[in-house]
Amino acid sequence: MAEVIRNASADREKSEYIHGVSFGEAFKVWVRIAALSFGGPAGQIAVMHRIIVDEKRWIGENRFLHALNYCMLLPGPEAQQLAIYIGWLMHRTAGGLVAGILFVLPGFLAILGLSYIYAAFGSVGVVAGLFFGLKAAVLAVVVQAVFRIGSRAIKNNAMVAIAAAAFVSIFFLHVPFPLIVLTAGIVGYCGSRFGLASFKVGGGHKTAGGPTLSDADSLLGEGTPAHARSNLSWSLRISAVLLALWIIPIGLLWWVLGSNDVFTQIGFFFSQMAVVTFGGAYAVLAYVAQEAVQHYGWLKPGEMLDGLGMAETTPGPLIMVVQFVGFMGAFRDPGALNPMIAATLGAILTTWVTFVPCFLWIFLGAPFIEKLRGNIALAGAMSAITAAVVGVILNLAIWFALHTLFEEVHVVRLGAFWLDIPVLGSIVLPAAILSTAAAVAIFRFRVSVIATLLACALAGMAWTLAT
Repeated sequence: MAEVIRNASADREKSEYIHGVSFGEAFKVWVRIAALSFGGPAGQIAVMHRIIVDEKRWIGENRFLHALNYCMLLPGPEAQQLAIYIGWLMHRTAGGLVAGILFVLPGFLAILGLSYIYAAFGSVGVVAGLFFGLKAAVLAVVVQAVFRIGSRAIKNNAMVAIAAAAFVSIFFLHVPFPLIVLTAGIVGYCGSRFGLASFKVGGGHKTAGGPTLSDADSLLGEGTPAHARSNLSWSLRISAVLLALWIIPIGLLWWVLGSNDVFTQIGFFFSQMAVVTFGGAYAVLAYVAQEAVQHYGWLKPGEMLDGLGMAETTPGPLIMVVQFVGFMGAFRDPGALNPMIAATLGAILTTWVTFVPCFLWIFLGAPFIEKLRGNIALAGAMSAITAAVVGVILNLAIWFALHTLFEEVHVVRLGAFWLDIPVLGSIVLPAAILSTAAAVAIFRFRVSVIATLLACALAGMAWTLAT
């Protein structure tokens, strides 16, 4: 581990001035992104795109989408993995470590604090009002993300068709996300190999998103930095260290405490989740809730929604809801430890085994993905995957809207179609009002995201106190 840290420090020094962005400046940018990373993957990717591509001009549009497409193919939170990828691209190993850790840290601390309150008092009181307001504002941020990413990625009718097909597949037919991505990739690859202009990067008509930043005009440029060139020896070394950091603690828990101890069960269960969470958190939350309630007894029925509310309204990946699950599991089965100390250790362990694999996937594969960036057929596949991702993000936006604006949502099956139908009488008027106000502020008056979030949080607290 010491050698990895020394190499990371050396990497930082060597790459600090190539593109003119110092490591210290990058650190501040990643802190800012982490603090603004509300709204699930859609909002987080939009924040990253706005700051890194549009504002800071670190990397170009195509490079950003190329990295995003790779991260969408991996298990785990794609937004955090995208941060690791870009951090590594800009400042090598140290940059990737800092970007990935900072992306998770604010959400971890926020959920840990709320979990303490939840375990101690069973209710977050006025804090619930604060997050109620944030949740309503986040809906507007997610909708903004759909428009921002869609305007950049949907370049022609073929991409519109792919995005629409992806949306119908996941929203109405509940087709698994990996299958959607695989199908889109095959379509794009074949279309590019056949020479169809619609599947060329930059092909088709100009988008409503306006001029885009080309890779050549970005600070990093369109070339591949020396450290980003495929190096099997480096990839294997760093991957071995990360694999050890992931697996060895679980093995030690099993050896010292046994297989039936709550910490061993947390380590094994959430390590499994880290490998199968394709398509984001929503794809596995139902399974996690079922196992946590029925099999392990970590949560009581309905408590998963409380944890989900914490994760949705705090910065960081939505999959961090598992931190709450690990916290409550250890709290209710602390063994010889103080319940709060056990719960804290459970939250740390859950977060560790969930996110260490994310660094492993990126450091192992990113150099080889960068090598393929100029491959025309692969570019066509990635372009189609990007279009499909827009459909998936739209699905997440609608799902989030339904569960933010309505207390009751029924699932109705019509043949092969599954429809989420809200009960109109269960509309949450304060949430609808706040979401509408947030949308007007962001889209009409161009109010900053952080100012909108703050205003809605205060409004939510005032509403809770008034009622």
